[in-house]
Amino acid sequence: MSHFSSPLISYVFVIIAFCFFVQLSFREVTSSVVSTTLGHARNGGEGSLRPQECASACEQRCSATSHKKPCLLYCNKCCNKCLCVPSGTYGHKEECPCYNNWKTQEGKPKCP
Repeated sequence: MSHFSSPLISYVFVIIAFCFFVQLSFREVTSSVVSTTLGHARNGGEGSLRPQECASACEQRCSATSHKKPCLLYCNKCCNKCLCVPSGTYGHKEECPCYNNWKTQEGKPKCP
């Protein structure tokens, strides 16, 4: 039975380390692409939702209010126009400029 030489062991170690590095890099690129593709799941932004996703996004947005029915009505209108709902149950409207800037005739925010 022959023994492995030191240069061979070093060579195998370098190959294993390189494969590990490539695998980690691939995971970072993949997670970056997924978060960019899913937009809303990570950081919202105008156009990050599809119309069929508005109902669930608005359900979450309006979950903490005592005025659920009007909140859902206006949130869904805003979402269908802007394809975006800010994260959380209050605030964060800067994530969706269209949602933030749509005002009533009186100049008050239209979107909850």
